[in-house]
Amino acid sequence: MIQEKVGVNIQQEYTDLFEIDANLNRLIQRIELLNYVNPLNIEKEKNRFFASKYSKEPTFKYPKIKFDAYKLHRLFFSQRLERIKEPEVQALYQDIIYYYANMIQCIKTIGKANEFYYNSLRIYGTPTERDVDNAKFILHYENETEDSTQVKRFTAEDAKAYFEAFSKQYDFPLHIKFSTNIAADAMVRNSTQTLLIKKNTTFSENQLLTLANHEIGVHLVTTYNGMLQPLKIFSNGFPKNVETQEGLAVFSEYMCGALTLKRLKELSYRVLASDSLIKGYGFSDTFDLIHNQYKLNKHDAFSITLRAHRGGGFTKDRLYLSGLKKIYKRYKNGQDMDALLSGKVTLEYEDTIAKLRNLGLAQPTTYTNFAYTQNLNSNTTLDFILNNLK
Repeated sequence: MIQEKVGVNIQQEYTDLFEIDANLNRLIQRIELLNYVNPLNIEKEKNRFFASKYSKEPTFKYPKIKFDAYKLHRLFFSQRLERIKEPEVQALYQDIIYYYANMIQCIKTIGKANEFYYNSLRIYGTPTERDVDNAKFILHYENETEDSTQVKRFTAEDAKAYFEAFSKQYDFPLHIKFSTNIAADAMVRNSTQTLLIKKNTTFSENQLLTLANHEIGVHLVTTYNGMLQPLKIFSNGFPKNVETQEGLAVFSEYMCGALTLKRLKELSYRVLASDSLIKGYGFSDTFDLIHNQYKLNKHDAFSITLRAHRGGGFTKDRLYLSGLKKIYKRYKNGQDMDALLSGKVTLEYEDTIAKLRNLGLAQPTTYTNFAYTQNLNSNTTLDFILNNLK
């Protein structure tokens, strides 16, 4: 009752802010980028690409856009931000509007290579020289010998049962669906609080542990924490939240003992694939770099290349490694992760989150990541690498 009463008082005091936040919530629900950027014909084009001996560029098809981009832009920029009293909060919401306006442009131009690519850069940026150096530093390490936990022998149905058992430590619902139209083996769809599992794929024991701690332990935890916040933007996502959220998720893999050198290399390949976009490489060239020069098997090389080239040039994947570096540094400095798990938030807005909490506009985190309570990593090579990233 006390919390409800405080909530009513806060809403009365900040009526204009809550009205703007609610307006933006309705608009943002329509533009989850990953709903549109994952091709509908991945397997068909993969088979065609392999049959051509890696020479024919894939031609991907994408879901039809379900909104009018111009009208949606107009509605975003019609918000009366001058009514928000606190300057820091007003600045946050201004950044939010520009961020999601860029997201609309991204979705509108999916499949139009140059246009989409430059819109993608506005949201996700490009790998820095330091990012590329870190990736190459990791890739010079010899592959580790794989044990039985690395053998792919579990079906998608097995994965579903594993994730259901893992989620029992939380009291939020777990919605699982199978899909053939996702680039990853599993991913969270934030707007519907759904964990998607790629159909007709197999998983290793370590991969299941990795995905459980990454997708459920972080992505669903921040989804449900965000939904419990007074302001909807915690659920929808702060500007440029991907680096922080993916950094937290991969760090969760590290803390639970699931992170491997192979996985770190995967993140490094993603940086190089994103960097290849900057250099003007096409799909076949990027695939050649990853498969022939770095000797990654053709299926994994195709997946990494697809993730970078979908839509026309998608640089999101470059942020996993840099995000891990930032979160690991934070951990080594003894800083807690509580505020960063409070929703789909961004490290760079931590002071703003503290301000919102002081104003009663944000609440303490409800769900935690249990992997963060104890460091179960025993791989000294990983510690050396993470401690020496630039």
